[in-house]
Amino acid sequence: MEKAIVLAASAIGVGIAMIAGLGPGIGEGYAVGQAVSAIGRQPEARGKIQSTMILGCAIAETTGIYSLVVSLILLFANPLVKLL
Repeated sequence: MEKAIVLAASAIGVGIAMIAGLGPGIGEGYAVGQAVSAIGRQPEARGKIQSTMILGCAIAETTGIYSLVVSLILLFANPLVKLL
């Protein structure tokens, strides 16, 4: 019975972790849209805006990767099941 509860809680945790993957996607889309708008207003600053945008998107993407890693660990290598 305890193993079933741990597995059910892990499944809920995986779902919540994957919802966390939505945030970076929305944030990156917003950042790219703002960068395109800024480049449209000041085309001479294109290189600086683009490099800052790429760095920001890379940092934001790590949040999505972390949530994927956490959900994969909970799904396939759950350390809590081994404690029972």
